[in-house]
Amino acid sequence: MIKRIALMAVLLVSSFQLFAQDVEKNTDSKTEVQKPSRDFVMFQITYAGWMNKPDSIHLKGFGHGFNGYVCYDFPIGKSNFSFAAGIGISTSSLYFKDQVNVTNDTGNLAVVRFVDTGGYKRDKLVTTYLQAPFELRFFGNKVNRNKGFKAAIGLQVGTLIGSHNKYIYTVAGTNNKITEKINTRRFMNTWEFLGTARIGWGNFSIFGSYSLTSLYKENKGPQVLPFSMGICITGL
Repeated sequence: MIKRIALMAVLLVSSFQLFAQDVEKNTDSKTEVQKPSRDFVMFQITYAGWMNKPDSIHLKGFGHGFNGYVCYDFPIGKSNFSFAAGIGISTSSLYFKDQVNVTNDTGNLAVVRFVDTGGYKRDKLVTTYLQAPFELRFFGNKVNRNKGFKAAIGLQVGTLIGSHNKYIYTVAGTNNKITEKINTRRFMNTWEFLGTARIGWGNFSIFGSYSLTSLYKENKGPQVLPFSMGICITGL
């Protein structure tokens, strides 16, 4: 009788041990699935400029911008690579030195002009795009992507949703300052395509982007190619 009870006790303890091991495995599995970041959100603080800029255009100061994206990450099998696609907003501001970016000329033959002048304190060009980023990503730590090395290359497709010039000048012979804002997109390409790359560690990385398309339409302005670089914060 005692032997039977002992045998039942051993079997019962063994059963509980096996059950506990299964629960532990399932718990670890769930934790592993829930734990990894998908870099769902990306925020970028940028320095902005123009490549292929003619010498007649004078930029000054610190051109800057801000980008914000929401992305969904698709792991590629069990590898350290994934593909991501998303949507977001990109803005940039550029300043001209002793120049006015003239965009209010009329007529079918009108083009954007950059006119030298000493009477304007500031001329700022602001552009805003709705963008769809696509990235091929690599994560050194695929279990917890908030830690470890990460890198990505990609392509962004954007459509121009807003552009304006903001002028500040003083009326001749007075101390009266005038602020004037002109909204127009008629000289600019509606679509832009950007090559992108970023590299970093954990939630922080440095990135760069380079436009494959000119800011202005052909025969409507200089064929400048916008670029940006800066800090990218990712997570979630």
